[in-house]
Amino acid sequence: MNIKRREFLTTCGLASFATQIPAALTAQGKASSNTSRKPPHLQAGDTVGLIAPAGVVDAKDIEAAQKSISKLGLKVKLGKHILDRYGYLAGKDADRAQDVNLMFSDRTIKAIIPMRGGWGCNRILPLLNYSLIRSHPKIIIGYSDITTLLLAINARSQMITFHGPVATSTWNQFTVDYFKRILFNAEAVTMQNLNPSEVRVEAIATGKARGKLVSGNLSVLSAMVGSPYLPSWNKSILFVEEIGEDVYRIDRMLTQLKTAGILNQIAGFIFGQCTNCSLGDEPSFTLMQVLQDHILPLGIPAWYGSMIGHIKDKFTLPIGVEVEINAELGTIRMLEAAVSLV
Repeated sequence: MNIKRREFLTTCGLASFATQIPAALTAQGKASSNTSRKPPHLQAGDTVGLIAPAGVVDAKDIEAAQKSISKLGLKVKLGKHILDRYGYLAGKDADRAQDVNLMFSDRTIKAIIPMRGGWGCNRILPLLNYSLIRSHPKIIIGYSDITTLLLAINARSQMITFHGPVATSTWNQFTVDYFKRILFNAEAVTMQNLNPSEVRVEAIATGKARGKLVSGNLSVLSAMVGSPYLPSWNKSILFVEEIGEDVYRIDRMLTQLKTAGILNQIAGFIFGQCTNCSLGDEPSFTLMQVLQDHILPLGIPAWYGSMIGHIKDKFTLPIGVEVEINAELGTIRMLEAAVSLV
């Protein structure tokens, strides 16, 4: 993601554990068990941890976030380094990683909500204690640069993670409804656009498909290709979103996923929203032309226009959970709960 887009991203160890690699990991860096751990559900009165694993955070943002989270019936605990600054990062890599590890080890914390995205989560991946995280499963949610943490923790700790609002997001009725139904009530919901006339579903290829839901921000995913921090793509449902990129860059990133062998493994494809994306210099393809070029040959159900991305109304998407998609209707139906009631 471009640093120039940071303004859009306001609306990503324990030091002694920093270099440990969990014994349960295979040579490819993925947990040997095929069983994904579901974190416990949220309840009113629970405490959530706010951290800043990526871009710089201001005190006023923390104050606003605390008010939003409190309205959900939740208490807030701040990460030790949440107000640190190190260039355009919210503190040094070791300190930001420590806040993540500490939140997972803290038994009073039931969920972790990063303040914002930007850039920086990729830098701390080698410093996270994935065995600690797997031993203390809890909800972690966010989007944009937080995609890095969501995918890495899902892959290395085999834990369900959640693509959804960050602490500084707009916590409107649509966003809160999905957040609560999935994370409080443990419902297996069907996600569908609020107002199809405003956010229109454009089918690339109709049909239904089932598979595990994975991914997040497209440019963040592209930057992780070739690393040991990505989950299996076999028969998965790949969703992506983007902001502020010209169409040719979307083309370049999808081409990278194709040549890396990711696209030919997936069972379905969803492009949420490409916010403030432009055609760029003429001549150009449209975004739909680029999507058709890459996705149609795969012969899988696919569409553009889901409530995913840098927008106010957001789904809460469980990464690693089995879903069924309908490309004609633009629906994502969870086939199981994403959190445990135990």
